[in-house]
Amino acid sequence: MIVPVGNQQYFVRLAGAGEPVVLLHGFTGSAKQWENLVNQSDVLCQWIGIDMPGHGKTIIRDEKTMEGYVDELIEVIDQLELNRFHLVGYSMGGRTAMLLADRHPNRVKSLTLVGASPGLQSEEERSERKKKDEELAAFIEEKGIERFVDYWENIPLFETQKQLPNDIQKAIRKERLIQTEHGLALSLQTMGTGVMPSLWDRLEQLNLPTCLITGKLDEKFTTINQKMAERLPQAELNIVEEAGHAVHVENLHSFVKIVSEFLQIHMKHKTHT
Repeated sequence: MIVPVGNQQYFVRLAGAGEPVVLLHGFTGSAKQWENLVNQSDVLCQWIGIDMPGHGKTIIRDEKTMEGYVDELIEVIDQLELNRFHLVGYSMGGRTAMLLADRHPNRVKSLTLVGASPGLQSEEERSERKKKDEELAAFIEEKGIERFVDYWENIPLFETQKQLPNDIQKAIRKERLIQTEHGLALSLQTMGTGVMPSLWDRLEQLNLPTCLITGKLDEKFTTINQKMAERLPQAELNIVEEAGHAVHVENLHSFVKIVSEFLQIHMKHKTHT
């Protein structure tokens, strides 16, 4: 379904019934990224997948800051007449989920973050990353989606995905190729790590049940999440064997089990209070 917010049109996928669980996908993905979780989880809930700005079938006409897009996501959720919800985000979607929980703490019941970070700590790091994101955005618009995807699937972060069965690799590539040059460039320029406000000093205030998930083979994000777990008041860290950055793709069975058990625990808590 399409949910209008001002001049924007957000595409939303709904499945199931019960407590709402909002799903935010990663860069070059779409809400379709969560189909396996939705189909294989035994949690009785309403799954709400949203195509992020610059991705899938969501149409962005007015460029916003990352904070602006987060507030628009809340407007989408308001229009679905949902008050409090559980929030799941992968990579870019995980960074967005953290920012949303920080800006709207009374709305989020629990947070599940997959291969996510709270941004970069220093102004120097952010400035350098912003420059790289701008260069990549220009590359996408100049060379086109196919050339970009050829480059993107060969970056070190996704090296472990080359061990996946061919049909899964093809499905990931297909989802990347349906994106638009303008959409991905917009996403990098407005929601990239370089322009995201650092949340490192805000982690102590994110006092809600938080499930951190990283792949053991993704050393960079496992280290980041170990540091996050020390600061978050209610964090549990799950390091998944035989998985890199995209745990939900690379070790689906473990991913579904971790997320389902975490959600069920925190839904039950709600029932008994």
